Amino acid sequence: MMKKSVAWVLLAGLLSGLAPGITVDALAKEIRWGTSRVGSTGNRTVTNLVQVLNKAVPDYSFSVQPTSGAILTVKGYAIGDFEGYYGSDIAFYELANNIRRFEGFREKMQREPVQSFWTFTIEMGIGIHARDMGKITKWGDLHGMRVFTGPRPWDTRAQVERAFTVLGIEHDYIEAGIKEAGSLLERGSFAALGVYTNAEASTAGWIQEASLQTDWAALSPDAGEREKLAAAGFKVVEVDTAAFGKKKAHVDKVAMLPFYYGLHLGMDVSEDDMYRILLAAEANVDELATVDKAFKQIQADMPHMQRRGVEAAVDLVPVHPGLAKYMRERGVWDAKWDSRIAQ
Repeated sequence: MMKKSVAWVLLAGLLSGLAPGITVDALAKEIRWGTSRVGSTGNRTVTNLVQVLNKAVPDYSFSVQPTSGAILTVKGYAIGDFEGYYGSDIAFYELANNIRRFEGFREKMQREPVQSFWTFTIEMGIGIHARDMGKITKWGDLHGMRVFTGPRPWDTRAQVERAFTVLGIEHDYIEAGIKEAGSLLERGSFAALGVYTNAEASTAGWIQEASLQTDWAALSPDAGEREKLAAAGFKVVEVDTAAFGKKKAHVDKVAMLPFYYGLHLGMDVSEDDMYRILLAAEANVDELATVDKAFKQIQADMPHMQRRGVEAAVDLVPVHPGLAKYMRERGVWDAKWDSRIAQ
């Protein structure tokens, strides 16, 4: 009789909303969000977003799962290790075409990644030691030199390597730890390193650390190189070097190559829930941009940031129906994309 009574109490509690002693947090759906390593932009931005969403969407429990690179978060989602991932239009291009870092991977996939939340651009560039400013004046001068373009799994490295290929720059790639990159540049272990900004407003923690280890200067491609890059489909933007937070900037502006990054969730999250998550991010965007400048682009115009991201990747991976719903309501959806909504 006692067991039956307890069972009826539990059932009654469930029917009324929650069983006795069970909290909303205990029933929350777990979302493991894969991201890049600590010190990277990806890890920082996902961590800041998760802190906001855990308060704003309490029926979900979001946690950050660091990996050695963003590409591994996309792969992790595709094989079921994560529910969230950190994906760019570059990664989606390689995935869709089964090339480079994704070559041979499609056969292992259990599910298709989708795009669901575009959050900022990353602008990729090159830094050299300040002592070499008179000797190295354009990207082509790095031909034949040792260059650390970034960790192998990173999309930032993929962006600059693609650009070097377009420009015919053959370099000796040097693998390095991000914590030691500045010290290695100071010692002359390589001639240049890949550097980047987020939303043209901030940079990664490891680049700030490198700035304390060595005196580096941003290097722009020259006019001819910019023309070749633009002809190959790269967008080139002028970024204020104040975004790096260096004491000695050496140059005021630097030409960099932006691409789109998103903090995406997959189809484990329903259309209505993804829509709610986007609304929660939008409602708290001022807080996000205050703690992390990478979110300033969505603070300025979140709907059009979604449009720009979708335009860059709509032919590569499907669009989450929750994102499509949000974009329709904000008037930034294009009906020609209807066939690209994930089912």
